[in-house]
Amino acid sequence: MSGRSIRYTSSPLLASKTPVWRSKFIVAGIAIAFSVLAARAAYVQVIGNAFFQRQGEVRFARTLELPANRGRILDRNGLILASSVPATSIWAIPEDVDRDPVKLKKLANLLDMPMAELNRKLKDEDKTFVWLKRQLDDPVGQQIAALKIEGIYSRKEYKRQYPEGEAAAHVVGFTNVEDAGQEGVELTFNKDLAGRAGSRRVIKDRFGRVVEDVGEQVPPVDGRDLQLSIDSKVQFFAYQKLRDTVIENKAKAGSVVVLDVASGEILALVNYPSYEPGKRQNLTGAQLRNRALTDTFEPGSTMKPFVVALALEKGLVRPETAIQTAPGRISIGRSTITDAHPHGVLTVNEVIQKSSNVGTVKMAMQMQPQDMWELYTQVGFGQKPQVAFPGAVSGKLRAYKTWKPIEQATMSYGYGLSSSLFQLARAYSVFALDGQLIPVSLLKSPEASASVQIMSSKNAVAMRHMLHMAAGPGGTAPKAQTMGYSVGGKTGTAHKQEGKGYADKKYRGFFVGIAPIDQPRIVVAVMIDEPSNGKYFGGDVAAPVFSDTVAQTLRMLGIQPDMAVKPQILAGAVEESF
Repeated sequence: MSGRSIRYTSSPLLASKTPVWRSKFIVAGIAIAFSVLAARAAYVQVIGNAFFQRQGEVRFARTLELPANRGRILDRNGLILASSVPATSIWAIPEDVDRDPVKLKKLANLLDMPMAELNRKLKDEDKTFVWLKRQLDDPVGQQIAALKIEGIYSRKEYKRQYPEGEAAAHVVGFTNVEDAGQEGVELTFNKDLAGRAGSRRVIKDRFGRVVEDVGEQVPPVDGRDLQLSIDSKVQFFAYQKLRDTVIENKAKAGSVVVLDVASGEILALVNYPSYEPGKRQNLTGAQLRNRALTDTFEPGSTMKPFVVALALEKGLVRPETAIQTAPGRISIGRSTITDAHPHGVLTVNEVIQKSSNVGTVKMAMQMQPQDMWELYTQVGFGQKPQVAFPGAVSGKLRAYKTWKPIEQATMSYGYGLSSSLFQLARAYSVFALDGQLIPVSLLKSPEASASVQIMSSKNAVAMRHMLHMAAGPGGTAPKAQTMGYSVGGKTGTAHKQEGKGYADKKYRGFFVGIAPIDQPRIVVAVMIDEPSNGKYFGGDVAAPVFSDTVAQTLRMLGIQPDMAVKPQILAGAVEESF
């Protein structure tokens, strides 16, 4: 053993001396390495600290939005039309999700989602975030949390509820999943309702859990409540009556507008078909359209009272002036205008009562086109309604300089121009307000706005008398009579335009009226689109809706009956002229 040991120690490699420079070189190298590390540490922690902090924040710091509670939408009596309630949204980090099939099956059931769809959302494990379901009811969110599935997380949000459902859908509108207004009042007043979101700066770990708060928290500012002029009870009743009438007459659609002429407030704005604002799957454009504001049509005979009022204003006729309408037709150039039935001599009162085209045209042709155009414009035709609502249209009223004689004649009984039902309702408020026109509002107003005098009070009262006759025995709309209340109004029945002409068997039936007749409080306009169950005249399909809506609305407003309660006089209706 000692010999072998001597042999090892006598190895030339072990016996040779290590050069001094080599050890110094190694020590120097280690010293340089430590110096570089120290310099780098100093740079990271002192000189370049801001940069590296920013990079760390990018990876782990997050700004969480603190959602503001959206303001409520209320009716004129403070009843809720739309409000926000707490909701839970479920999200996941796919790569971290516990794949226990029993738990995932329970999760799919709570999400009301097919298992295949849940698996599809969780399939891509490269994703670090995926929404599973937004805005679940809070109790459902709590049940999901109780499952304690790794990789499944929740977030508190708000969702909208609409207690009045279909009845008020076209007024209130709806919001999207991000709580932004998309239709109706929700869209028009989105900025006021939405408020301002707050923020919270936090540090999160890789699992999305909040580790630490950094910086100051900015609290959210809740949206303000909005009180509409709409009366939800009037709205609901009008919707029910309209819906039943559209279905009964196998019509395509219908609309009702109720205005409070004392204040210019809109009490009801109803359309059918409608939709559930909180359940918008498979919606069509026909359901979404607020037809009372967005759809225009030729208003037919509902325009005749304006021509007669203008003739009274100009002193061309008096209510008792006789007009020869025989033989029931009149020629303008190469065109012939007819009445449904020849009436012979009619007073101006009776021209409105019987809805005579010939009598109306004879008065219109005594005036200049500019005179008619100015009155039509003053009451709002051809003008976009100044109401805070999306989609309101102006209709069509061509410049009077382009009118031919036959066009002036047809415009006197509602052909050759177009209007929305909302415009018609507002225009008739001139007769209700003794010749004054006031702005209309969708928001509750403490007092009426400033009015503009359009015609004399005397002539407006005379027109109300004529409208009362039209809704009575021998008129075109005895079905408009209302138990306990005096009413007046005008029917309209117009062929629907189709292509460049008119459809033979497609009509719109209208009725626009006032109640009570001596001291008017409301104007109600009704339109039934394409009734196809044997009746299509406005006096048959629209007037009954007017009657029931007037009775209900005046009772809601506390207006005392001004007539003895007696059976309606429905016999003797006159077939109106087109």
